Amino acid sequence: MKIATLIARILLGFLFTLFGSNNILHFMPLPAMPPSDALTYSTILATHGVMTFVGLLMVIAGILLLVGRFVPLALVILGPILVNILLYHALIDPAGGVKGAIPGLIATFLELFLITVYRKSFYTLFHPAPEVL
Repeated sequence: MKIATLIARILLGFLFTLFGSNNILHFMPLPAMPPSDALTYSTILATHGVMTFVGLLMVIAGILLLVGRFVPLALVILGPILVNILLYHALIDPAGGVKGAIPGLIATFLELFLITVYRKSFYTLFHPAPEVL
């Protein structure tokens, strides 16, 4: 189980470090998109700097996963990003089909696997009366 956890952690960390740094540095070309709601949405996010901020969060979480420190924090950071990736492919760009959503589905599977492995770290999040310091 330790080897599977290590592989999942490194794969997810590498994936988000690579694509997060691409959101910041733009070293991979963007695929050509026909005029659509998906193009409009992506243009708005890129123009207003939202994707740079998301890219920064992805790089931070990816590095935390690669280093193996604060892994539950990295998983919490990546959760909403993965939800947005899946919703984008399901609702805004369904023409891309399952092929476009495969990286998001793989990352979601790895995330859910790691959440299961690190589940004891998340128990305090579901405490009905949290302690105030």
